[in-house]
Amino acid sequence: MAKQEKEFFPITSVSRDDLEERGFDTSEVDDDTMERLASKMSDDYCEQMFWTSMEIIAEIMGIPKREKKEDEE
Repeated sequence: MAKQEKEFFPITSVSRDDLEERGFDTSEVDDDTMERLASKMSDDYCEQMFWTSMEIIAEIMGIPKREKKEDEE
């Protein structure tokens, strides 16, 4: 049987425990609030750090870059 390749790989998650670890009171934080927090964190990460972090870490891991074609320059 051929191995099926995945298309996406999760990066992280956020939990009430994470908030509590940083001193927040989560006793009245509902799931909708946690969903909004996760969404805003995802947006922030993608806008600020995602691409740079991915490139740096991929290079450190030795993942090779493909050769650029002339029409990509």
